[in-house]
Amino acid sequence: MGEHTGIQWTDSTWNPVTGCTQVSAGCDHCYALTLAHRLLRDHYTSRKPQNDTRTNQEDPFAVRLWPERLLDPISWRTPRRVFVNSMGDLFHVDVPDEFVRTIFEVMLRADKHVFQVLTKRPSRMDRFVKKNIDLFTDGHIPPHIWVGTSIENQSVSYRAEHLRRVKASVRFLSCEPLLGPLSLDLGGIHWVIAGGESGIKRRALELDWVRKLRDDCICASVAFFFKQVGGRTPKAGGRQLDGRTWNEYPMAVAQ
Repeated sequence: MGEHTGIQWTDSTWNPVTGCTQVSAGCDHCYALTLAHRLLRDHYTSRKPQNDTRTNQEDPFAVRLWPERLLDPISWRTPRRVFVNSMGDLFHVDVPDEFVRTIFEVMLRADKHVFQVLTKRPSRMDRFVKKNIDLFTDGHIPPHIWVGTSIENQSVSYRAEHLRRVKASVRFLSCEPLLGPLSLDLGGIHWVIAGGESGIKRRALELDWVRKLRDDCICASVAFFFKQVGGRTPKAGGRQLDGRTWNEYPMAVAQ
């Protein structure tokens, strides 16, 4: 079975790629980087990094490929939502197009699952889809593969425009950790996740930022999911917003 996860908006994680590099403020307290350095260092550094330099050999969060994990979703009998590369970014520059294509081939084959592909690099996602359009019937990514990008503050809101260019049935935004108020064009977006940061060095969340996102989603008929208020631990602040837990998913493909 897939790796169990405490991430509320998914059921399992699948990591045929691990590792990344920090690109914006949302990366500052990356849980995956911390986990790689604290608990997975020996395991990760035993694998040759994709960009094989001495520095990367010693860095557990350098990009690494795990081809032995590629076929895992095909063996999972129970349909589920699968967060793809919770420990990295599929569209990092160090991940070869050929490997990304193989991952998409597996997702297309294992269509009883819903795959959630989240990236901070939607422009490369768009280029990949255009280059590999032959993979997709009718020329777009089918409804069981959701594609998303992270937007933590207004300075990276351009990622939504890059995501809109991706020919996909379901597009989503992850506004977590939400670090400031957002004014977003939700055209072509089907789902928004919001959440506060957790950990000792967390940056505080203002619920008015979340309320605006929620209200914008309601106005645009976009599904809204509030993951957490945040705090010292992910569960410290709870998940309620104005007395309600928001657990919405894209209606056409909700499971």
